[in-house]
Amino acid sequence: MTPANDYLEKCRGLVAAVEAQLPAVRQAADWFAQTISAGRMVHVFGSGHSRIMVEEMWPRYGSFPGFNPIVELSLTFHNLVVGANGQRQAMFLENVSGLAERILRNFALAAEDTALVVSSSGGGVVAVEMAEGFRARGIRVVAIVSRRHAAATPSHDARGLRVSDLADLVLDTGAPAGDAMVQIPGLDTPVAPGSTVGGCLIVNALKAEVAARLTAAGHPPLVLTGSAVAGPERSAALFEAAYDEHARRLARLFARLGDEGSG
Repeated sequence: MTPANDYLEKCRGLVAAVEAQLPAVRQAADWFAQTISAGRMVHVFGSGHSRIMVEEMWPRYGSFPGFNPIVELSLTFHNLVVGANGQRQAMFLENVSGLAERILRNFALAAEDTALVVSSSGGGVVAVEMAEGFRARGIRVVAIVSRRHAAATPSHDARGLRVSDLADLVLDTGAPAGDAMVQIPGLDTPVAPGSTVGGCLIVNALKAEVAARLTAAGHPPLVLTGSAVAGPERSAALFEAAYDEHARRLARLFARLGDEGSG
């Protein structure tokens, strides 16, 4: 078996791990569909490479309004690796207590909202406090973690809390401890991580289930659809309508900002 074959075989295991959690995926989809049907938003947060799952949810082809992607560049923009805006700073900031509350202060949140917090280890301070902040506002929290990685990784929270401790429902990417899945002969550390694959499987399974619920309720979502499927005019119209719908929903998160009890 070549390393590539090994990786693909491990990914089949991730598919099986997600499939085993479909009842929980459907429960999360029920909550998310209720939020979107109420005109509110599902808040999606992840730092570091968990940002990938946030943007996988929305906006991209095959996705639809109703999700608020919370992506802080200070926690996720580390493409330069070193120097200004480098990885060291991002890894430091994702463990700064109090930052989560400053992020949440930007939105007039409501109990009708729901949240999806993505963190492979579940132990980053900002991720923990984001989940805690949502729960304190009466918002249901769904977590995406890698259970085996979390079990092998100390929490950075001073209380020892993890995102999974604060979530109403926990979904597991199936990735192993350390994330990387392939051992190379002669190399003493593994390569090729799995949490992104498992996380994207969960996110898109959720997306499909939510779309089915909204459609069954008579409110089919405005899906970003490529011209190869819908034709150029229909595709362009869907993009514009979906972006407008997102803007209207987002405006509700700002309209009463600063009022007593909001934010």
